[in-house]
Amino acid sequence: MNLIRKFVLMLGMSIFSAASYAGAYEDMVRAIHLGDQRGVSTLLRKGLDVDSVDKQGESLLMIAAKEGNNTILNTLLAAKPKVAAKNAFGETALMLAAVKGHLEAVKLLLAAGGQIDHAGWTPLMYAASTGKTEVMRLLIVRGARLDAANATGLTALMLAAREGQTLAVLLLMESGANIQLAAAQGLTALKLARQFNHDEIVGILQKAGAKQ
Repeated sequence: MNLIRKFVLMLGMSIFSAASYAGAYEDMVRAIHLGDQRGVSTLLRKGLDVDSVDKQGESLLMIAAKEGNNTILNTLLAAKPKVAAKNAFGETALMLAAVKGHLEAVKLLLAAGGQIDHAGWTPLMYAASTGKTEVMRLLIVRGARLDAANATGLTALMLAAREGQTLAVLLLMESGANIQLAAAQGLTALKLARQFNHDEIVGILQKAGAKQ
């Protein structure tokens, strides 16, 4: 009988702990979205794991990176999170800050050890696809590989051309990106620009000598 009581008590404690954790995690996410630095600090002091994630593997650091709140980002970074962790889509906090154009957040994450280059999509590709040229310039200065390709062979230049990001295309070309590279099915930056009717980029690439 004592063993049964002990088991029931332990089960109840585990359920309570799980519920408490879920509530604390939701409170933390809410605090990050609201820019409540005090709330974030309080939850961390109470023991919420800074590397807590949701079902998609998105960490608290990733959420803060998307928000671009540098005060909260610094608070989370002080708790030593896994800066290079990826979510279910292969995205890092640095990539998410880059795609949003949060320059200062990108600087903070780089200083904390964020990876500029890795397999698959990279921060430069994310920034190029949305035309975040200030972030792109920083990543390039820090040594980002201009011609790194994702799983389908797309480079930052190809993505910028596909999305019609003229300034991003110009920056990559000025920095030395290879305009002749081809991805799957022979897709080049020129072909992608033409396919999506970005005539200005087509003209820029052709003038630079890009071939079909």
